[in-house]
Amino acid sequence: MKEVFLVHGGARLEGVVKVDGAKNSVLKLMAAALLAEGTTTLHNCPEILDVPLMCDVLVGLGCEVEIDGSVVRITTPAYVSPHADFEAVRQFRASVAVLGPLVARTGEAFLALPGGDAIGSRPLDMHQAGLEQLGATTHIEHGAVVARAEKLVGAKIKLDFPSVGATENIVTAAVLAEGRTVLDNAAREPEIVDLCDMLNSMGARISGAGTSSLTIDGVERLSPTEHTVVGDRIVAGTWAYAAAMTRGDVTVSGIAPRHLHLALSKLKVSGADVETYDNGFRVRIDGRPKAVDYQTLPFPGFPTDLQPMAIGIAAIAEGVSVITENVFEARFRFVDEMLRLGADATVDGHHVVLRGIDHLSSTDVWASDIRAGAGLVLAGLVADGATRVHDVFHIDRGYPKFVENFTELGADIRRV
Repeated sequence: MKEVFLVHGGARLEGVVKVDGAKNSVLKLMAAALLAEGTTTLHNCPEILDVPLMCDVLVGLGCEVEIDGSVVRITTPAYVSPHADFEAVRQFRASVAVLGPLVARTGEAFLALPGGDAIGSRPLDMHQAGLEQLGATTHIEHGAVVARAEKLVGAKIKLDFPSVGATENIVTAAVLAEGRTVLDNAAREPEIVDLCDMLNSMGARISGAGTSSLTIDGVERLSPTEHTVVGDRIVAGTWAYAAAMTRGDVTVSGIAPRHLHLALSKLKVSGADVETYDNGFRVRIDGRPKAVDYQTLPFPGFPTDLQPMAIGIAAIAEGVSVITENVFEARFRFVDEMLRLGADATVDGHHVVLRGIDHLSSTDVWASDIRAGAGLVLAGLVADGATRVHDVFHIDRGYPKFVENFTELGADIRRV
């Protein structure tokens, strides 16, 4: 039987919650372990569904993987299979992160086109173009991307858009290429910095992480390493917006506040009191939040993954808000479910106008992706009565101990 979350609205969230390692980082770090023979150990790994899925991908390529709570150990053999054409790959988007390491390590890759969240088109054009500029040939064949390279050679590459995935695959290929690669208009996300930090600890020579220009001087080989995954800024942001929506008082630890600077600044404008610390922050608000406009952009802009939370707070804020989506065109599927909950929302192209109401009206809603699912739970917290959130397997892919953490903060939520 399918599980649902039963959410009773009305509770004010209070307390402390700790954030684990970032989903958007750990999966790419696991893929990067393919670059070095031996055992790479990752700490602070989140207990989410996508981690065992990536383990399945790595095992299929010949690795041995052990999960011990928040520790993942990946033992990469001398010979790695270039074929990643199996069911696990098709279930989540992050599996594409093995493309760069496979081409760098084996000279070829056969990767089934990955699946993942229904948030719009996410083609591999920039991934392929970057690898081709490093000397590979690529094409799509029988539902898989095929890449081959007798030798990778450093190049000057400029991305049309600061794609996180393309940046990751180009970097993980370039670290073993001959000569220097300069990647301009690179993604600047904290998860990119985390990947570069781990690669450098393996012996790579990468500079510029966190800026729009990365310089990678290729090395002959990398060594396994031990690394701690950066805290999950999207999970942290979810708790921050949950606190503001429920007029609560929540302290979040395990995250660098600078990774959420704009998201927390928006909460301040909405009327929340936000205190930041070295490894966390506190959000508290007594009254109804005020309307604020949002537009999603690549880091350091407002994260597209927090767009459902922005819509959620706008739906019950005092005044009119305009939310603009600039990254994924299908993210507004979430608005259809908010309309079920009584939100006053109008979609116009890549904008949605929300006229805030005091509280939402409970009903059955369906999650279409990880963040939409979490956003619907937040909406259920400010609805009258009981809201049933369906397809919660999406949420389990990105949020460890989701129900337990909410319960400890005082929410009335059950998995049924």
